[in-house]
Order: sequence, then structure tokens, then C-alpha cells
Amino acid sequence: MKKILLINAHQTYAGFSEGGLNKTIINVITENLLARGCEVIHSHIEQSYDVEKEVEKHLWADLIITQSPVFWCALPWIYKKYIEEVFNEGLYQKTFVLDDGRTREDPSKQYGTGGQMQGRKYMLSLTWNAPQEAFSDKNQLLFAGKSVDDLFASNMAVYKFCGIELLPSFSCFNVVKAPTIETDMIRLKQRLDSLFDDTSEALEMQSDT
Repeated sequence: MKKILLINAHQTYAGFSEGGLNKTIINVITENLLARGCEVIHSHIEQSYDVEKEVEKHLWADLIITQSPVFWCALPWIYKKYIEEVFNEGLYQKTFVLDDGRTREDPSKQYGTGGQMQGRKYMLSLTWNAPQEAFSDKNQLLFAGKSVDDLFASNMAVYKFCGIELLPSFSCFNVVKAPTIETDMIRLKQRLDSLFDDTSEALEMQSDT
């Protein structure tokens, strides 16, 4: 993986979410990947974008990373708008996906197998006010045992639908009430290390969820 598309999905709310941590994480990822000899290009959704160029960026990339805060258990609404516009254009061009994969001639073909973007990988990187113990624990009221990846399955399915391999997500937890940014950045660098490790076991060991 030498060509990286890094999507900044932050949305600013003055006095509430200014984007400082998101910027720090973007910088850490960028510096780490450049040091490995990777090419890194950025898309900062809030600063506007050209839909056709975003399609080209996705087709260029070996690895796509979305960095985002979590607002109300979801990604910012501008990101959803971005996904619909860019992926609909990719569908129209028949570069992201040809169709949903099913055919009348072969009923065994499953929905979601018509993707054209095989060979690429996708990772979601998030910042949460929620603490880590809120996840993957059936005794927790809100998420009732669900992991971060369970909660963001719909986002990841967009990429899987197009044939892209999904990587375990990365999260910084409790960033408002009890931030541990220095430790989080160490973990982030370890996760990036794991992306370039040939063993799937190493990747699983680094998973936060």
C-alpha cells in the first residue's frame, strides 16, 4: 500500500467542536505514512470538494482512511452527503460498481458482489466522547454489547459493496471528559505499523473493538 487517500470528515461547531484533535490525528497519520515512502493525498470535506476528482482519488488509492469525530452516534452529516455524491458518481461511471452483483442467469450470486474496487483497503478512524468500556459489553445500557465496528457497519458496507477490503477501525475514546491523547497517538502509530505487517494476526491484536 503506497497510495493513501486520507479523508477529513470533521465538521466545525464553534465552541463545541473546533477540530483540533482531528487535525492532530490527520497530521500523525500523514507524517507516519510519508516516512514509509507512501504518497498521501487529502480530502477535507468541510473545505469543499469536486465530486469527479474525489472519484479519481478513490480509484487512485490503495488505502482509504476516513478520520472523523462521532456526533450523536454517527459521522457528521456533511460526510453522508459526500458519500452519496461521490459514490453515486462512481456508480454512474461504472468505476466503483457495475450493479449489485445479482443476475437472473445465476441465482447463486449474492447482493453486494458487483464491486469493481478490489485490491483496495478501507479504515475508519474516530474520536469519541464515549469511554472504551461502553463498547463490546452486554451489561452496558446504550450499545448493549455492540463494538465500534458493529455501530458503523453501514459506513463500512458502502466500501465493501464496491469490493474494498475492510480493516478494523481505530478509536480515540473519552476525548472530552478524560482525554489520553499522548497514549492515543502511540496506539495510532502502532495501528499504522500493523497495516504494513503481512500477518493478519498482528492486525487483529491491534483492534480496539
